Amino acid sequence: MNSRYKFASDLAIWAVLFTMPFWMGWIGGYTALGSRVLIMALAAISLNFLLGFTGVLSFGHAAYFGLGAYGVGMTIKYLTPSTPLGILVGVAVGTAAAAVIGALIVKLRGVYFAMATIAFGQVFYFIAFRWNAVTGGDDGLSGWHRMPIDLGFRTIDILGNDKIFYYLVLICFVVAIAIMAALLRSPFGRTLLAIRENERRARFLGISIERHIWLSFMISCVFVSLAGTLYALLNNFADPHGLHWSQSGDFVIMTVLGGMRSLWGPLLGAAIFVVLQDYISSRTENWMSFIGLLFILVVLFFPRGVLGIIRGKENS
Repeated sequence: MNSRYKFASDLAIWAVLFTMPFWMGWIGGYTALGSRVLIMALAAISLNFLLGFTGVLSFGHAAYFGLGAYGVGMTIKYLTPSTPLGILVGVAVGTAAAAVIGALIVKLRGVYFAMATIAFGQVFYFIAFRWNAVTGGDDGLSGWHRMPIDLGFRTIDILGNDKIFYYLVLICFVVAIAIMAALLRSPFGRTLLAIRENERRARFLGISIERHIWLSFMISCVFVSLAGTLYALLNNFADPHGLHWSQSGDFVIMTVLGGMRSLWGPLLGAAIFVVLQDYISSRTENWMSFIGLLFILVVLFFPRGVLGIIRGKENS
């Protein structure tokens, strides 16, 4: 029965995502908002791969999100007007940075690891903020836009069609989710869960803790860099805020709000965060106060997140 319910719930989630552009307008939304939900959900799920399934907290994931954004923007603006190549460069830049930084901080634990991720993230933030000639500084990287995708036999225009771009984002989301889900079901994923539950016991079993945490960190950053490239393409813009530690805090809020230790929890948290941000910010500048209050209530009374509330009611 549980497997049937899980299959039905997964099918319902995918049905909602695949049909979102057609019903968003009925509830006062718009297609670009759906794209933003998916992109932020991908970033939050990527963080959850490290936080929820490995037990390691990072407050520096915005660095790789921002590197992905600047990577695609600078590729299209300065190198070649190719959207696929820009995405590849953005992901490669973010992944390379994560590989180097992860190797430097992998032996740290707890708050020390989190603070180290913030420190390295802020280095990239200040580089983007101060390097006006290349990154645009505080004004951001503008003067470029996402380019049509040439498949050889057909050209797909993702610039003027929000629905087509939404489905490009959805394809990237599906591929990323499938890869992460497969990894978590593999022996590697089971090893990450063992490290999360009891690192000392896992070390006694002969598991290379540092190597597995480094790999988990790097895999997580691959997909958060992908989210960054898609976010820049959505806005046709990249700015230093995408590298700031506060953006990492948003990813953590989405993950905890929806529910850690589940692939779908961060998706739900991202949807709540992005939709509330869009709705409340149009009415007051203090929109973050409402998000913060909701976050505090969830952490205090529903530590398993909104998804935990839903599952609890369904199991009762």
